[in-house]
Amino acid sequence: MALPSLLRKPAITPHEDYGFFGPDSVTWKVWSYPTSLTVGFQRAVVVEELDPALVASVDETHAIFDRPRTRYDRTLQYFALVAFGDSSSTSRAADMLVKVHSRAVGTDPVTGNRYDANDPKSQLWIQLTGWHSILKAYEMYGPGRLTDEEEAQYWAECRVAAELQTCAPEDIPRTREGLRAYYEGMRPQLLGSDLARNAMQHLLRADVMLPRMPRVLAPATWLVSRALRVATIATMPRWMREMAGLRQSRVLDVAIRPVMRVSFALVNAHRRIKLEALTVLSPLTRPVVAPILYGVPPEHPVVRTPAEARALYGYDRPAEAHRELRARQQARIFAG
Repeated sequence: MALPSLLRKPAITPHEDYGFFGPDSVTWKVWSYPTSLTVGFQRAVVVEELDPALVASVDETHAIFDRPRTRYDRTLQYFALVAFGDSSSTSRAADMLVKVHSRAVGTDPVTGNRYDANDPKSQLWIQLTGWHSILKAYEMYGPGRLTDEEEAQYWAECRVAAELQTCAPEDIPRTREGLRAYYEGMRPQLLGSDLARNAMQHLLRADVMLPRMPRVLAPATWLVSRALRVATIATMPRWMREMAGLRQSRVLDVAIRPVMRVSFALVNAHRRIKLEALTVLSPLTRPVVAPILYGVPPEHPVVRTPAEARALYGYDRPAEAHRELRARQQARIFAG
């Protein structure tokens, strides 16, 4: 893209409303920084594979291996919708996700336990690893730690986002200490199985998620992918790495920090570059994030709650949505 075109404001379609957060939210502050939908997102999808039920569902569809680019693009779009999308689009996507997840039921070949992608415990794990990963990347490679007030608001906003999942918002920890306690409670249930390790290694390869690049850019693509891998692993505690079989020296953990801080600061300094970089990563996410990066006001400058959106657009609470479909699928898979 020529430099003059980078300097021009792109055509942007405004959102219908501010969605569930808005410009005064800590969510917008953290999630709009370029660490979030790169290292933060990669960390989220890697860490969540330690849940045996989740990785069994992932392995059953095999989508992250067969269609990695498509799966990455759609998942990142959903992440962005929750944070930045208008209430109509996000509510529709959340309802559709419950419907899609209704097919993801079965028996984990490793533990022998049943799994259900709509199970509230699995959804809570996804919710917390996602929001924590976004915050962790922001702290390590972005502006740094939030104030106590901002962090309290961040986790309060995470509870709002949890209303779009089948988990209970009241189960979201309110503090960093509460989050640590949640992880400690989960550790006995997590498993670094061969399925999990294979999926995690695959998801740590950013190059498989990127579009096909010209051969001349192969070295740069490899370098970016390698840097993201090192940066992502550096955000993970030692017990997670040991469980996942991920080995990385403390020297690399330390060395990657200034490299990523400077790189992300440079990208963040120019919103058009930030938008175009996001477009390369995830074309579907561009129209979701563009109005926020450029401060384009929505058609209706209001922030809604998920309950208000459900009443307005006629959706059920995710925990109650598509009950009949989910029951039929359970009966079909587990009959006999």
